[in-house]
Amino acid sequence: MARKLSKISAEWWDYTTLDDELIRDAAKLDEKDLLQLARPGFEVVLYDTLEEFYLAEALEYLEAWREATPDNPVGICGPIGPTEQLPLVARLVNDLGLELGPAHFWGMDEWIGEDGKAVPTTHPLSFERADRELCFDRFEKPIPEENLHFPSERTELFSASWEGVRCKVMQGGQGDVKHWAFNDPVKREGAYLDQPPSPEEYRRLGTRVVELHPITLAQNARTSGGGNLSLVPDRAVTVGPVETWRAERVSIWQAGVHDNPLGQRLTALMISKGLADSAVPMSLLTDHPAVRFSYFRGGLGTCSVEMR
Repeated sequence: MARKLSKISAEWWDYTTLDDELIRDAAKLDEKDLLQLARPGFEVVLYDTLEEFYLAEALEYLEAWREATPDNPVGICGPIGPTEQLPLVARLVNDLGLELGPAHFWGMDEWIGEDGKAVPTTHPLSFERADRELCFDRFEKPIPEENLHFPSERTELFSASWEGVRCKVMQGGQGDVKHWAFNDPVKREGAYLDQPPSPEEYRRLGTRVVELHPITLAQNARTSGGGNLSLVPDRAVTVGPVETWRAERVSIWQAGVHDNPLGQRLTALMISKGLADSAVPMSLLTDHPAVRFSYFRGGLGTCSVEMR
């Protein structure tokens, strides 16, 4: 049977092409149900306050870097979105006087401009600029510049930076399109006109330049550009599943700011139950050996209908 057309854009795959029963099951989940979705390899954690939530996220950076030695360099791959943890990372590093010579950091993604190149740090939406200004430029004892890896159109160089370095954690948020980094669903065309890529096919994707789903463009305009969609590039470079599976743990942080109540529930349900579908890219993490979803309890919201 042919899959439904997307309610958002018929030219794309996304979560609105899923079976209605799965969507209804996700919408029914309450806080207790979410916690019960945990299983070996999938951890669910709830935090009562935003302060505790973002501090715990920041501590994952230190957890990774404190394991780094000259003979065993260790790093973390981190997002822009959320960003609230980044100044906390800098504060902790400075107050604890950490020496970060063998530590590494990978940015998850970056915008690609009309010239086909990663946008410069002068671009108002530059992710590298945000990482540096909110975190790395504040270090009193900085990480060596050669250990900071930001993706660009030269994807082969970024992919090579993972060689010989252990990635302790890949952090991320969850977008409205249910992505991590910019691993968006693909367009509904060619070989993928009737079915999206199989999970196995999608997981073979590495760092690459992608065309972004309309939901992703709208979300980034809303969260970062005051709704000005003209600011948001149509393409980006992103880490892929290949790099993600090199991380010892994938850690997804959901404060209720980016994805909505249904989305926060849907991906947890699919990961817990082994329901991998590339129309919901986050669901592919069901096959990763160590995934942790961290939620702010006050951001879970409800899927009940409210007309006010």
